[in-house]
Amino acid sequence: MDSEIQVVETCLVAPSEATPRKRLWLSPLDFLLTNRIHTPTVHFYRSGDGAADDFFDVGRLKAAMAKALVSFYPLAGRLDIDDNGRWEISCNGEGALFVVARSNLSVNEFNHIKPSPKLRRLFIPRIEPSSIVMAIQVTFLKCGGVALGSALHHFCVDGKSASHFFDTWSAYCRDGDRADVDAPCHNRTLLRARSPPVINPEYRFVICPTPMLTEPSGPMSCEFFSISKDQLASVKKLCGGATTFCAMSALVWQSILMARRLAPEAKTRVMFPANVRRMMKPPLSYNYFGNAVIFLASASTVRDITSEPLYSTACSISGLIGQVDDGLVRSAVDCHALAERDNLTLKDTGTIPETDLVMVSWLGMPLYDIDFGWGKAKVMSRAESLLGGFVYLMNGKPEDDDGSCAIRVLACMETANMKEFERLLYAQL
Repeated sequence: MDSEIQVVETCLVAPSEATPRKRLWLSPLDFLLTNRIHTPTVHFYRSGDGAADDFFDVGRLKAAMAKALVSFYPLAGRLDIDDNGRWEISCNGEGALFVVARSNLSVNEFNHIKPSPKLRRLFIPRIEPSSIVMAIQVTFLKCGGVALGSALHHFCVDGKSASHFFDTWSAYCRDGDRADVDAPCHNRTLLRARSPPVINPEYRFVICPTPMLTEPSGPMSCEFFSISKDQLASVKKLCGGATTFCAMSALVWQSILMARRLAPEAKTRVMFPANVRRMMKPPLSYNYFGNAVIFLASASTVRDITSEPLYSTACSISGLIGQVDDGLVRSAVDCHALAERDNLTLKDTGTIPETDLVMVSWLGMPLYDIDFGWGKAKVMSRAESLLGGFVYLMNGKPEDDDGSCAIRVLACMETANMKEFERLLYAQL
């Protein structure tokens, strides 16, 4: 642990009641590339002048977590391998890792944070053994504030499912027995591949198999870029009133290709995850707990993306999203089931090909709304991002200086092209 952090307690928090003891089968969508590691995030909370004496009381946090884990019991289990060499979750009730630490750092030092190995070392607990599904670290800062670091293994949850757990945990901590919570659905067989698998040929170039990772050719870095409300309105107007995701994806795709100065005739793809819970027939439960996303890919040439109006690119992305239905989702599940054996041997770090881009939307997710009873988070970020070529879109911070920030763009790419990407990104705003 970093010298700026002093660990004062390490324990396991188990469910407060008996939970099912079973082996939880994982669906093909649980094995996507981005699901192979723990996802590290950190939330910073200010204590304020009138902070209660029990600000982030550890006992209260643990008790609420233990109660939440009764229904979210896979998070208290361990990753394991079945008789066929396939990953599964052993729902054994051992508990989630819970670490309490103190630091001489303050919240103000992290107003402009970005993912980094140091941020992870400071606020994300060391996960030993690696089979632990969820790890939490509560760090009390010298200013009186708190950093809440979390790492949930992506085999177990996607972003929506993780938010569901944190909403439940925080509600129990804040409201006790009066908490209004929804139970998760753990039936992952709803996303089982068909036998035999059937991939509709018309979807073959739309559903995106897991991209291969390569070693980066040079240093990689991550940077946040703030987009104001006026700037967002401007780019959406350029894109004919497209959604925020489609408009910003078009702008980022064009900017990153131009920054990289790629050959005009080169083939290029933008890939992005799409939530399929409501796209299936019958629809998955809104509270389906697991990974219910597929990757879609829009392909073109570098020349077309860099020379055509943003409107055309945004329309292509929007049209692709509009194709998602039950047939496409079933074909995607079957495709990933067929590729599963190869996917299990892929690396966890590296970069995707420079012609490709992955856009991940955290827009609309309650990133700052997690309230344990002492107020909402003031600052939030991924603690570390290991994959080059990934760009995240997320809502602006609630306490930006002038309140005008609509969204933030987190770009993880080669350091050599980052400044030019920034220039091009803002040039059309």
